[in-house]
Amino acid sequence: MEHLNRIELRGRVGTVRTNEVNGTKVANFSLVSELLYKTREGAPTAETTWFNVAAWNNKDMPDLDKIEKGMALYVSGRMRSVRYNGADGTDKLFYEVLANKIRILDEEPQEPFF
Repeated sequence: MEHLNRIELRGRVGTVRTNEVNGTKVANFSLVSELLYKTREGAPTAETTWFNVAAWNNKDMPDLDKIEKGMALYVSGRMRSVRYNGADGTDKLFYEVLANKIRILDEEPQEPFF
């Protein structure tokens, strides 16, 4: 059986931080995605999820310095868990998307959901 670890997201950028690691540019940013649906009673509802994304500069990436807060992005990659020791000495665990492709989305008029 083949194992699969792939994620595709479309959302808006929250905070952004870019640095260089061993001469390669890396961007760490948050991305918010919303799932809009109606409840059984017909009430409109939005489920909001925030993702941490790490993107290393490669041929499938835009200029990482162009990524700004509020920008609409398409991100594909894989999920990974990162374990580290916190300043208080306890083990910490968080999940992030390791992006292998990013596309900056043009603003398109969207049909109202509700």
